[in-house]
Amino acid sequence: MTEVSRNEIVRHLDEMLQVATIEDDSNNGLQVQGAERVSRIALATDAALEVYRQAAAARCQFLIAHHGLIWRGIRSVTGREYEHLRFLIENDMNLYAAHLPLDLHPEVGNNIELTRLIDLQDVAPFGGYRGAALGFVGQLPAPMTPQHLAEAFQKQIGGDPLILPFGDKQVRQVAIVSGGASSMLPEAIERGVDCFVTGEGKQADHHLALEAGINVIYLSHYHSETLGVKALGQALEQRFEVETIFIDVPTLF
Repeated sequence: MTEVSRNEIVRHLDEMLQVATIEDDSNNGLQVQGAERVSRIALATDAALEVYRQAAAARCQFLIAHHGLIWRGIRSVTGREYEHLRFLIENDMNLYAAHLPLDLHPEVGNNIELTRLIDLQDVAPFGGYRGAALGFVGQLPAPMTPQHLAEAFQKQIGGDPLILPFGDKQVRQVAIVSGGASSMLPEAIERGVDCFVTGEGKQADHHLALEAGINVIYLSHYHSETLGVKALGQALEQRFEVETIFIDVPTLF
């Protein structure tokens, strides 16, 4: 079984994902230090106790989570933070977080992977946030209805998409930003796209989309952000010849 040092994996991830250059509320990078030698890496959308338990049962020494544990720092080690840290430390497990750096990555990011699912063409940056473009906009190979577009995503990532069918009945131009990116709906409206695709929205989106005459598809926050960690796992397998597993613990939103 191939073993790699923890520090080598961290250095590679830090450089590949450029975590030091991307402004984010998540403390991206190694959040909890564990075993020095790593033979199996787990990847998941969320840092959660159930994810830790499955990673430990699978004998993983390193966990990469899109939604990590530490956001804007830790004020106290009590309650939920204590339980998470205790489990990770007792099981000698490393926890690495990759939030926005994984959303916007041009090769293994959540959003570029979503564009590939529907074979989006002429892809360009979309979704400005803190000086970076998180998502992409492009053209479908052939027009389709919002319902068929939602079904195309659902067949490949699961979930139960929600549609606001307030725009043209045939969609050609699509903008995609994974996760909770409803704040970027105004940009989609301003740029005149046929359909805006994100993970989850807000109640106010309904009237905004209706009045603007735009289609919106909500894939669910979780299901829109499983592809990046999966692609990252494949990249790590190729780079280090180490085994990786994806831990699937879906949420309702």
